[in-house]
Amino acid sequence: MHKKITLVLLLFVGTVFTVESQKKKDLLDEIAMLKDSITNLNDSISKASRQVNVSVSKAALFEKENVELRDANATLLKNLSSFSQISKQNTETVNKALASLKAKEGQLQFITDNFSQNDSTAIGILTQAKQTLGPDAKIGISNGDVIISNSMDFLFENDQDTTLTEGARTFLPKVAQILIANPDRQVFVEGLNITGEFGLTYQQSFSVANALMTVEGIKPENLNILVKDGNFKEGINIRLTSNKEEFYAQLKEEFK
Repeated sequence: MHKKITLVLLLFVGTVFTVESQKKKDLLDEIAMLKDSITNLNDSISKASRQVNVSVSKAALFEKENVELRDANATLLKNLSSFSQISKQNTETVNKALASLKAKEGQLQFITDNFSQNDSTAIGILTQAKQTLGPDAKIGISNGDVIISNSMDFLFENDQDTTLTEGARTFLPKVAQILIANPDRQVFVEGLNITGEFGLTYQQSFSVANALMTVEGIKPENLNILVKDGNFKEGINIRLTSNKEEFYAQLKEEFK
């Protein structure tokens, strides 16, 4: 009886030991599986962390590039604005310069047209004078002025006299007709002297001017007497010139 109990106990203990061993093995296997899971999980976390770091770095880089791009765009817009303003200023400057140049061209054209018109008028007066006074008359043009020249011998009895010769009294009324036909011209009776006796030359010039004024239609205010050094020439010139005062008044008005 005692042996049977002992055998039963041994079987029971063996059975318990076997069960406990199996449980321990299963527990160890489960622990090993858990460790593998933890290891895999740690690897996944590490990999995810690296990816996050890479993403953060890329995001920071993109943000930096975005800031630089915005700054570059702002600088470009500022430069474009400055360029536009400078271009506008340059355009305004060019337009002002062109307007000023156009005004100057108009002023120069006014002077050119006036001179051209004066030259044309002078040529017309020259032709008229030659037809009126004859081919032997001494007539020329200088700086747009028509000049009718006469020697003292032709005009006066002698070089110390102020009395006009018969030829002069016939000649001067013809000159007066030319003056009447051109009332817009100022007339200068110029006495040329080489001896310095300007008083006598003035009296002789006055005699010529007086003979012209006696002709009906001559405006005394258009006659001027001038005596000057003849530079080796003696005589009296009757100069028909354009109205310089009127021209300068027009020029002043044009250049305002």
